[in-house]
Amino acid sequence: MRKQTKAVKKSRQRHVHEFEGSTKLAEQGADRHNHRFAGVTGQAIRVGNSHVHEIDLTHTDFLNHFHNLKKIRTGPAIPVGNGKHVHFVTGMTTRNDGHVHQFNFVTLIQQPLV
Repeated sequence: MRKQTKAVKKSRQRHVHEFEGSTKLAEQGADRHNHRFAGVTGQAIRVGNSHVHEIDLTHTDFLNHFHNLKKIRTGPAIPVGNGKHVHFVTGMTTRNDGHVHQFNFVTLIQQPLV
């Protein structure tokens, strides 16, 4: 007797982007500082004739505290040639130690080795 198997609908993997950046400076005097961060976006989310990605990064790096980049969405795809594209990202970190940081950065291209 043959074992019955259910058909599993495979979800099509889209693409992601690596990113890295630094926040803008916050606070004054000896407390003035910024944070560095790096990560990978979520899968592409279709929006109109383009797409965006979500960024949900849980930690930036600094001596005695951290911030999150939560529920950030990239801008639409920006073509850079050879079928590749990047995304512009702007936003603000979560509040910690009485302050936030603004940031602007561009993702790296998708599938850099392909």
